[in-house]
Amino acid sequence: MRVALIGNQNSGKTTLFNLLTGTNQKVGNWPGVTIEKKIGVIRGTDYEIVDLPGVYSLSPYSLEEEISRKFLFEEQIDLILNIVDSTSMERSLYLTTQLLELGIPMIIALNMSDIADKRGIHIDLKTLEERLDTTILSISALKKTNVFNLIQYIKMGDYRKNLYQHIYDHELEEAIESIKKVTKSKHPQFLAVKLIEDDQTFVQYHNDATKQIVDDLSKRYLRDMEQVVADERYRYIENIRDEAVTANRDQMTWTDRLDNILLHRVFAIPIFMVIMFGIYYLAAGPIGSFTAQMVGNYMSIFSDWTRSLLIGYGASSWSVSLVVDGMIAGVGAILNFLPQLAILFLLISLLETTGYMARIAFFLDRVFQKVGLSGKSLIPFIIGSGCSIPAIMSARTINDETEKRMTIMLTPFIPCSAKLPIITLFAGYFFKGNSGLVSASLYFFAIGVIFLSAFIMKKFWFKGKHSSFILELPDYKIPNFKFILFDVYEKVKAVIAQAGSIILLASIIVWFLISFSWTLRYGVDPNLSILASIGKILGWIFYPMLGTYSWGAAVSAIQGLVAKEQIIASMAIIAGYSDTTSEGVLIFGSSVFSFFTPASAYAFMVFNLFSAPCFGSIGAMNKELGSTKKMWQAVLFQTGIAWVLAVLVYQIGHLIEVMI
Repeated sequence: MRVALIGNQNSGKTTLFNLLTGTNQKVGNWPGVTIEKKIGVIRGTDYEIVDLPGVYSLSPYSLEEEISRKFLFEEQIDLILNIVDSTSMERSLYLTTQLLELGIPMIIALNMSDIADKRGIHIDLKTLEERLDTTILSISALKKTNVFNLIQYIKMGDYRKNLYQHIYDHELEEAIESIKKVTKSKHPQFLAVKLIEDDQTFVQYHNDATKQIVDDLSKRYLRDMEQVVADERYRYIENIRDEAVTANRDQMTWTDRLDNILLHRVFAIPIFMVIMFGIYYLAAGPIGSFTAQMVGNYMSIFSDWTRSLLIGYGASSWSVSLVVDGMIAGVGAILNFLPQLAILFLLISLLETTGYMARIAFFLDRVFQKVGLSGKSLIPFIIGSGCSIPAIMSARTINDETEKRMTIMLTPFIPCSAKLPIITLFAGYFFKGNSGLVSASLYFFAIGVIFLSAFIMKKFWFKGKHSSFILELPDYKIPNFKFILFDVYEKVKAVIAQAGSIILLASIIVWFLISFSWTLRYGVDPNLSILASIGKILGWIFYPMLGTYSWGAAVSAIQGLVAKEQIIASMAIIAGYSDTTSEGVLIFGSSVFSFFTPASAYAFMVFNLFSAPCFGSIGAMNKELGSTKKMWQAVLFQTGIAWVLAVLVYQIGHLIEVMI
């Protein structure tokens, strides 16, 4: 038996899925997209449950809706488990009416019933069941109330096999019945409605008879038929609400009280800045630096132990160097920053799960509109603090092509988790005592660059109207730390997996290039290596921002195309062939990197923050922009902005250093 779990975003769907499956779940991606796919087995059964992306309807307005609709329409589903937010019935039931039209047996789980009770919202379950003709169970996924009973309903098959209730006016219902007679589908009601709405996804199901029926309807209503159907749905939902739901609408909620502060027209932006400063200060400041130093010390001990062990077993000098100076040095340079990344993931997850980030997107919409963007763009920017690839992909939800293209090009400017090691290492070494302040300054610097770049694009590149922005503001919720920690664990595991694959392979290549000359002689002076000769060709590009020709910095920065973390891994390997300090991650004492000053260090951070992202992100840009030409335009724009900003930062900073 296969169960599909579906509901609106922020309805508690993920919490319920985790309760139903426990550890019996696997995570992957839907075919061809990066949106997460979860499949599990319901406890005490062998029933498979598929967690579909959170959606508000089964109309093709977003990638998530396309995925969910395609799965429900084409796959074999035995039961739909529809989770509905008890505190927002009208919004949730729009999706429910579409699901009922599929003709698949369905159970409705009315979630957050405890919160509804506190707000004075009373739901007559008997009336609701009769009107929707399906089994409804009141639950609280967060408090685990009635979840066991829900499992028993599913397990025993003790639920109503819903029959379709007429919800449209007489003429629409007649047209639906007529279309059902001249089409073939295992979901005839759903298909008939979609053909009336002129949904292009189902255009292949049209025939002469259905086209005639739809044309007659259009002439009769003289309106967009999709809007006609939507109006009829909402009329039906309002009638159900009036019959089954009573509420005390005058009661002030905690969400209302907090919104009065956090969405205040004067204080909202300063509060947001303080919160984001706090996040980066904790992740990259004294606490984060301490954890990085501690892990670095352990990695140093492990490196020395491995070297002694290999020498003791008679390993050759090149093999010892490969393992210790190449593999361990490269991967270890990234693992040093794992605790800091975990702190960042934890704090961002807290903001998202409490409902605060959605409000910032809403509030910043009016600011973004001035530069050709909207609040929709903030969602990719927030996701980009973790990884640019899914952030770029998430821009698909933006309907306006110009705004979507601008968002895709600007999203890599956000400091992602891969850039945090660069920021932390340089800030911690060159700005001791102010590392947290410097790290946070780069985040706000990125926001400023995004606004400036968007303004330039709107003024000289992309000209057109911006899109409107509609976003649900969920209630504030106390975060479930169990699931937050699980989310952090999954993200940390992904970082470790990348360190053990991409970073490891790249580190081996760097080791080879710095260990051998073009004649393949091992153990040459690093300045005579293959890597150095490549770096010397590229060194002139970085001279204006570093104040010197540095082949080591040049090749390290270029390797940011593989993965931004690889910049640190590369520098660690290069430093290992000079006079590495005994301070673990502090590699700047080596002769290759001794030229760095605070001005050039900050400039180097700026360049790597804004230059073209990793190959994975470039590939995502190519796919989402739909053109290799547009992708190259984005790469050149990003790298050009990065170079100009880095040069300006160094020149101004160097002038200040000289004056001081």
